[in-house]
This record gives sequence, C-alpha cells and structure tokens, in this order.
Amino acid sequence: MNRTILYLVLLFLFSSCGQNNKSIENSNTKILFEEIKPIQENLNSNIQIKLSKFIKNNSFINNNSNNNGNINFEPLFEKKKTYKFSKIKQFNSIDTDILFIKNNDLIYFDNRGTIFRINENFDTVWKANHYSKKEKKLNPILYFNYINNRIIIVDTLSNVFSINLDNGELIWKKESFSPFNSNVAIQKDKFITIDFDNVIRCFSVIDGNELWNFKTENTFIKSQKKLSIIIKDDIVYSLNNLGDLTALNINDGSLVWQTPTQSNEIFLNAFSLKNSEMILMNETIYFSNNKNDLFSIDARTGIVKWKQTVNSSLKSTISENFIFNISEKGYLFIIDKDTGNIIRVTDVFLNFKKREKIYPVGFVVAKNKIYLSTNNGRIVKVNVVNSEIEDIIKFNNEKISRPFINNGHFFLIKNNAIIRSN
Repeated sequence: MNRTILYLVLLFLFSSCGQNNKSIENSNTKILFEEIKPIQENLNSNIQIKLSKFIKNNSFINNNSNNNGNINFEPLFEKKKTYKFSKIKQFNSIDTDILFIKNNDLIYFDNRGTIFRINENFDTVWKANHYSKKEKKLNPILYFNYINNRIIIVDTLSNVFSINLDNGELIWKKESFSPFNSNVAIQKDKFITIDFDNVIRCFSVIDGNELWNFKTENTFIKSQKKLSIIIKDDIVYSLNNLGDLTALNINDGSLVWQTPTQSNEIFLNAFSLKNSEMILMNETIYFSNNKNDLFSIDARTGIVKWKQTVNSSLKSTISENFIFNISEKGYLFIIDKDTGNIIRVTDVFLNFKKREKIYPVGFVVAKNKIYLSTNNGRIVKVNVVNSEIEDIIKFNNEKISRPFINNGHFFLIKNNAIIRSN
C-alpha cells in the first residue's frame, strides 16, 4: 500500500515538472542567431546608377589596392585571337590570373608547369620549364608576380623560385614545407604568400631565403579557394581559409591585429568556406564569402565597420561610392561602400535556362557596363545605369576565367588557351 502511495506521489511530481517545463518553453521564446537569407529577387529596379569617373585600362598591373574600378574601355568582341597551351586538368576547380607586365606582354603557364611569355601579337617570346619529370606529371598550379626583371613563382608542389623576366632562365629555386595557395605580394626586396597550412611566409626576392613566418589557425581539410594577400606601406593583410583576417608588420612579421570573421563552427567545415579576394580602399578592407557575408573592416584597427548579407566569393569592384558584387545565384548587388546599405539588386541570370547549373566566375566594370563570365562559357553584359542585360556573348560551353582588361584588349582564360578580343 505504501509503495502505491509513493508511486502516485512521484507520478504527480514528475508530471508537474513536465508541465512547468512546457510552460517555460512556450513563453516568450525567440531564436537569437537565426540565419539571415540573402536577397534573391530584384530590388529597387527603378533606381539609376550614374558613374562619372573612369580609370586607365591597365589596372591589372601592379595594383596594390586590388580594386580594378570602372575601366576606361568598351570591348567590341569582334576580333579574337587565341594562344593555345597544354590543357590544365584542374582548371574548373582553381582561380588563376594572367600576369601582365609593363610593356603589355603577359605571363602564364600550362598543365606541366611550363611558363611562357607572349607579346601583344600573341607571339611566344620565351618558354621555360624548371620542373623534374616527376613534378611535371603532378600538374603544378602556379601563382606569380614580378618586380624589376624577376618573376617570383610559388606552386602547389611546395616550390618557390625566381626566373629572369627577359629569358625565363632560373635565378634560384627553394623547396618549402607545404604547398602554396595564394597570390604573391611583393614590396621592395620581400615577397609574401600563404601556404596550405595557413602559414603566412615572407621570403627574400634576392635569394629566396625565408625571412619570417606567422602561423594562423589551421584545419585538416583544406579549401581549394585561392587565398588573398594585400600589402600597404609596411603592413601585410592576409585572409586564411578560416576567414581570419591578419595584419602583420612586413619587416619582422609581428602581429598588428587579427580579426576572426567566422564563428568557431567554421573550423569543422572550413573546406566549404570560400572567401573572395580582398580590396583595400581609403584605409578600409572589403571582401565577401559564400556564407552570406560582405565585410567592411577598418585596416588600421581590424574593427568591423559594417557587414551585409551577400552570398558571393567573387572579388568586388568599387567605383566612386558604390560596391559591385554578384552572388552565387547570379544577382548583381550595388551597395553603398560607406554604410553597407543595399541600393539595387538585379537578376542577371534571368535569361538563362537551367540556371541552377550556372554560376558566376568573375566580372569587370568598364565604361558603366559589367562583363560577367560564367562556368558555361558566356559573358553577360549588364548596363550599370539601369540594370538592363544588353547582351550574352558565347565563347564556349565550358568554364572561362574572370575577365581581364589591359592595353585596349579583353582577355579570358580557358583550360587550354588564352583568348584576346578587342
């Protein structure tokens, strides 16, 4: 009998607790960190954007800000010239750049690591390959920059080397601890790059000796997205694959500041994070990612000025007071660079069938027109003023690189050729 009474008492107490918990759960609950979804529809279509300032059309040469601006050039796509090379097997999963030099020659590479220099007429000036037979079979991806008569190269095989700009001859070659996955930034006698272990490394231009390194947070699984470095005065700004923005003194590698832009959860799936290249303008750093963030960060302090919801791993372009970016789903965002307010959104994939299979690769702004490249070999021409899609130019049915403009020509890379048009 006593056991029955005890059982009834306990049953009453537990049921009361359950009711209390239920009442607490239902009263005034709210999600604190609800994900804000990016805009995927046209917004403020009636607003016109008028740009009055143009910059010279060689903004892809020695551009320390990494901002290409509104270029003073209007491509006609009438005459095309092609320079073919050995097909790059990994082309669909990488981001590479043409290296333009001051006399308008250009430098690029092929699938076996052969570096070539070609002139304005697309004639070969020289070709050079400084890899062993074994290395050639591994199909290295190269990132490079130049200063004076030296080209500095880092690659995905952990090599660092320098060749003569005039003839391609090897000056020096070093082997590092880890493959590289970033652009090469040069200042005077130093160059900076980032390896796959998220280590920022500074080398001597003269002999390739490592001067200092700075380790940032690392992950086991790496993102294939190329990382970004900018140098201004004596400060190196770098962005790793965890979204950590780091400012270092270029002379000794000492930390100036560091700003994480992602939560701790990104550590578990950092391979999926894709950051855009950074732009530095008026002491402010701008970049975006595929996790719905576009940042404006103070370059002096690392403090976030504002953050906007834009899902894009493409490098932005800034002209006057406007930021231009295009989302993964094909929406053109025009944003006030000082406040982060969205001014206009336009669906530039509107005329594509099977748009779910299409994604943007990169774009340039030139004479108030946006030229957007896609993974299905098209260039979409958009009028900045009124968002009208003026044309879709077909180059092929495969991925083409982001557009480059230099010396009155429009350039694209595909997996086995460089294409130039007027």
